[in-house]
Amino acid sequence: MKTLLLARHAKSDWETAGLRDHDRPLNARGRRDTPMMARRLRDDGVGLQRIVSSSAIRARSTADEYAAAFELAVVEETALYAASARTILAVASALPDAVEVAMLVGHNPGMADAVAELTGFFVEFPTCAIAECAVDVASWSELIDGSGSLLRLRTPRD
Repeated sequence: MKTLLLARHAKSDWETAGLRDHDRPLNARGRRDTPMMARRLRDDGVGLQRIVSSSAIRARSTADEYAAAFELAVVEETALYAASARTILAVASALPDAVEVAMLVGHNPGMADAVAELTGFFVEFPTCAIAECAVDVASWSELIDGSGSLLRLRTPRD
């Protein structure tokens, strides 16, 4: 059994005119919510071992907060930027088998779609939300549609 956390980046800043989508930073709410969510994961005893993030600034900033809470490095994966559910699950299926608990940090609608494909359940996926999915596989490469179950959806408003 493996655990896959699918995380949407925290709230981003739209104030800077002309900034490329990829380069948008977190806004004040995003900078507040992310460390709080990281503490909640740690306090809930989630044994996070690997964090893989989209290369977008807002996703990477979100991932960096989780990494700090768990004393991990972030693996940046450009394929997660604006990724489809299929791409997200392909990134997950390439995780090292020694990793039991992993987090992918990315964007909607891909993250919500990936949860739906993995678990069969569609969830509303606000910014900074984390879907915790149990995946009944021995190897990440065995990950397929429907092989997971949604354990919990955490949001900053919980």
